[in-house]
Amino acid sequence: MSKSLILAEKPSVGREIARVLNCNQKGNGCFMGGKYIVTWSLGHLVTLADPEAYDAKYKTWRTEDLPMLPAKMELVVIKETAKQFTVVKNLMRLPGVDELIIATDAGREGELVARWIMKKTGWHKPVKRLWISSQTDRAIKEGFASLKPGSAYERLYAAAESRAEADWLVGLNVTRALTCKFNAQLSAGRVQTPTLAMIVARENEIKNFIPKNFWTINVAANGFSLIWKDKASGQSRIFDKARADEIVTKVAGQTGEVLEVTKEAKKEPPPLAYDLTELQRDANRRYGFSAKTTSAVMQQLYENHKLVTYPRTDSRYLSEDIVPTLPERLKSLANAGPYAEMARNILKNKIVVGKRLVDNSKVSDHHAIIPTEEPVYLSKLSAEELKVYDLIVKRFIAVLAPPFEYEQTTVKVGIQGETFTARGKIVKAKGWRGVYGGINDLADEAEDEEREQALPEIHRGDSLKVLSAKAVPGKTKPPARYTEATLLSAMEHPGKMIADQALREAMDNSSGLGTPATRAEIIEKLFNSFYMERNGKEIYPTSKGIQLIGLVPSELKSPELTAKWEQQLTDISKGRADSGQFINGIRNYAAKLVTAVNSSSQAYRHDNITRTKCPECGKFLLQVKGKRGEMYVCQDRECGFRQGISQTSNARCPECHKKMEIRGEGEGKIFTCSCGYREKLSAFTKRREGEKGDGNKRDVIQYMQQQKQNEPLNTALADALKKLKE
Repeated sequence: MSKSLILAEKPSVGREIARVLNCNQKGNGCFMGGKYIVTWSLGHLVTLADPEAYDAKYKTWRTEDLPMLPAKMELVVIKETAKQFTVVKNLMRLPGVDELIIATDAGREGELVARWIMKKTGWHKPVKRLWISSQTDRAIKEGFASLKPGSAYERLYAAAESRAEADWLVGLNVTRALTCKFNAQLSAGRVQTPTLAMIVARENEIKNFIPKNFWTINVAANGFSLIWKDKASGQSRIFDKARADEIVTKVAGQTGEVLEVTKEAKKEPPPLAYDLTELQRDANRRYGFSAKTTSAVMQQLYENHKLVTYPRTDSRYLSEDIVPTLPERLKSLANAGPYAEMARNILKNKIVVGKRLVDNSKVSDHHAIIPTEEPVYLSKLSAEELKVYDLIVKRFIAVLAPPFEYEQTTVKVGIQGETFTARGKIVKAKGWRGVYGGINDLADEAEDEEREQALPEIHRGDSLKVLSAKAVPGKTKPPARYTEATLLSAMEHPGKMIADQALREAMDNSSGLGTPATRAEIIEKLFNSFYMERNGKEIYPTSKGIQLIGLVPSELKSPELTAKWEQQLTDISKGRADSGQFINGIRNYAAKLVTAVNSSSQAYRHDNITRTKCPECGKFLLQVKGKRGEMYVCQDRECGFRQGISQTSNARCPECHKKMEIRGEGEGKIFTCSCGYREKLSAFTKRREGEKGDGNKRDVIQYMQQQKQNEPLNTALADALKKLKE
């Protein structure tokens, strides 16, 4: 009897598909049933070959061997997961297997995972595609009942492969060119470099910013306050102290006349549903989650708990076929404690959907992120999962709720020829804002000198006595440093970095830098490469990052070309562009970048160098700030030695309550705090026992073991850097 082989992307997904399809017989790296065999990859099992696979000379990094432009890109099996590749290959070659069903993640990268395995194993039999937006039993069953032909996704595969080859050609060539030219561990890429350039440009703006003093004039009258506005410009800031004092003197103690009272009924529509980038922004603003953390949590909610739809989407709209499923999704929430009343309120009335929610033309591979119809058991979720799920559910309910309605009152008062205004708001219906307690916690509030306030009953022609007038000093502020939330926004809409207006507008309509699925990885890579670091929520470029941007060719720093490439990749996936032409353009560009690096007359300087020598090569070590603390890194790329110095712990300082660092080894470990507090490990252990009772000695030991597990191990890091040592 012939069977279909199903290829999932992960063992967890494979197990779920096998359960739903009653494939209960456990095999080697697979599950078998009467009609199906279910197996899986472990992410990518196949990847593009390293340069040395094309020519032995590439084992050594030398400027004269660049650029590396293979006539045809080769694929290799990844050593670490070769065992599972062999399992998949053998299953594909079983005599009874005459059809492959691709069940990897329904997206560009998921398509590449499967297609490269097929290419490497030489699969030529029929192919079908499972394309689902959630991992619920119902979605899996419906997906298998309506499998798509594999040929429908050939163009998506072409785009995915083009992206991978472009990153190889640009990234490896420029990285080797920079590293050889400046003998430092430097890397560049078509997305990471313009992203870093934005961080560096912002830091330069802040550094060069010169604050200016300004004054605003506030007047108190009849129980409310008014603010001065310039008649011509409408601005409230005055940059001339003498003029500000003159206006204060002019209006103090005088009587003004109400010139206008404008009352306007306003409606504020609900926000759009989440795509991954918007969700990452909110999770960073609200909870300080990194983009990578949010992505990881979303994958758990999608795969393991089955509570949300496909996370790596770039759409904030639903397609029309999802509308009939909305009541059932709400019913599952109507049984979940904190959301029950809100969900029931929506269900009481007819669900109204408009173009802000349902728009087929704005849905690409996947619709916006919304809850599934699965029963909700909040007790099974971790603290992080609860927070992200809460954001998704509240946004889903808010999107289906009526508009926020209010009456906006604006009062305009004339005092001695000067104009003053006040604003007030009366809420008529909380609408969707009621989901958030009636306040706007979706975004950071803009700074505004003219605050909303409660206004008394007031009419045109009324007289107002000025009770007090004062000039309130202020200073202009530099632009804020990027947080992960604002950096994600800048990557999505990088047009501000482009001077040409037409190009800038084109950029704002393109997909920006990277994709929702890759942006978190790019940001994390910049941290791990020590090009930038976090200080609280703010992102600072390091000296290494600033210097790199000064060394790379100017074209690679601009988001314009990269975003154009991303748009071309989208066009390839839609059949509107040719992958061969795209790659030829990338090859020419890579060669051009190598020439630009080699002709540079600049130098790279390590300004974080220490007087501690590397135990392996004897050169002075660099001190860098890693993800979990500080570490020593050898300045010589051919050595690659790394060693942890300190590690951020979860233990709080007993004096200032900040997180302490752990320094030293073994019994010589000490806890230190930026406030100056220091404590030996023995004293820390004794204090913890005293705080928690003698019976909790085990807790202290367990805590220290957890900290040890998080320490950066030199051997593992050295292994990860093997390629840089060639």
